[in-house]
Amino acid sequence: MNWDQVVIAIVGGDRREQEIARCAVAAGAQVRVYGFPWPDEGIPGAHRVASAREALEGADIALFPIPGIAPDGALFAPQCAERIIPDGQMLAGMRLPAHIILGWADPKLKAHCEALGINLHEYEWDEDLMLLRGPAIVEGMLKVLIENTDITLHKAKICLVGQGTIGSLVTHTLLALGAHVHVAARNPVQRAAAYAAGAESLELSDLARVLPGTDIVIASVPARVLGRDLLQTLPKHALLVDLAAPPGGIDRDAAQELGLKFVWARGLGARAPITVGRSQWSGVRRRIDNILKEIK
Repeated sequence: MNWDQVVIAIVGGDRREQEIARCAVAAGAQVRVYGFPWPDEGIPGAHRVASAREALEGADIALFPIPGIAPDGALFAPQCAERIIPDGQMLAGMRLPAHIILGWADPKLKAHCEALGINLHEYEWDEDLMLLRGPAIVEGMLKVLIENTDITLHKAKICLVGQGTIGSLVTHTLLALGAHVHVAARNPVQRAAAYAAGAESLELSDLARVLPGTDIVIASVPARVLGRDLLQTLPKHALLVDLAAPPGGIDRDAAQELGLKFVWARGLGARAPITVGRSQWSGVRRRIDNILKEIK
């Protein structure tokens, strides 16, 4: 199959998906879109439809957003009037052998795809793509921190939970700004990397000792590490920022009940939609090229 024979449905997302749609059109695909903000000037070559179901009808490939799926199964689509929940009826119209490329899939979506014979391709944790969109995420995070605190990041006492690809970029940036950074991680190699960068490293079991003197807590692991027992040790002025995909690293309900300021900073790649959209497309295109090689 050639690119001009491929029907791609782009469903959900934000301004990053605008750039992905432009890239898909430039590659020669037939492109239908729904659920992301439509630019005033339109996207030449992309066909905007009235529903997610219409976008997916007859599509060979569906592109869903990278930020992840909400607990109720809805795709990330912050400016769409409806919650887009891809169920069996919505997906059944895709043309087999169909493929969905997205950040990551929840159990419900995986079950629907298995029942329908649709192939899933997840790229949330592709390290190269995480690094490419990392600067935009860090810039977006800095904006969140500055807008939600009354102190400078310089000399602020910050605790970062998680030291993966994005976490390590956050650590280096905060240290460069003069913050006092503690990094908590399970992985001893990640703790050693944080120490080598100039941060104070600690095991997760040490959080109860460090949190009482912390101004800002940033979580970058998609596992509930910070529950009520730890959150209640924080000072009342502390800011909590969760960068992780659902379910997040911080118990946001407990944070709210304790009167702590909490920001679940999903979709920060939207800070630079053209840059990040193009970087995401580089990974998406690689997968589509591989799919087309397998289709005779």
